[in-house]
Amino acid sequence: MVNPTFIYFVRHGHVHNPKNILYGRLPGFRLSEMGREQAQAAATALREVPFAAAFSSPQLRARQTAEIILAGRNGLEPSISPLIDELDTPYEGRPISEVAARKWDIYTGIEPQYEQPADLVARLRQFIAEVRRNYTGQPVLAVTHGDLIAFLLLWVKGFSLEPGSKEKLDTLGLADSYPATASITTFTYQTMMEDETPGLSYARPY
Repeated sequence: MVNPTFIYFVRHGHVHNPKNILYGRLPGFRLSEMGREQAQAAATALREVPFAAAFSSPQLRARQTAEIILAGRNGLEPSISPLIDELDTPYEGRPISEVAARKWDIYTGIEPQYEQPADLVARLRQFIAEVRRNYTGQPVLAVTHGDLIAFLLLWVKGFSLEPGSKEKLDTLGLADSYPATASITTFTYQTMMEDETPGLSYARPY
């Protein structure tokens, strides 16, 4: 019998963002002091997990979060994976107030070169398939971003991948209505069946 495969999806910690913009993939957005404390809380919550591998989005805030979680783990360092990168959006660099006025819908009406929720889930499914194939029966860390985790949860629960479907997160019984910074969403796969629905758990460790 194969041991379960655990994938710990961690959202990066709170970001230093003095201009209050949607930073997206813009370079240089680091963790704030609060974000470093949140990442340390995640590290404490995961301290007993013997990660076989770790992956991070290319974004600085995710890399810093991963480094804090992995500190003191005998040289285990995160591999950078574009499959768990932040979404590609034309609203990058725009004021948060503008995005909030759209009810955080940064998908409706955008040009086709930018990503839709289904695009996010497609690359996350590829990432999950690779992890399950290469690290069967082992725990793996993946530090990524809020919308990616949100739409992945909705996909697993069978909801349509429409921009407005994020509102359905409230029906999943999570402690938060959206993945909090430095939150831990764990996917547990008991088999190697491609279509297996994973077990889910969610925790905000602070």
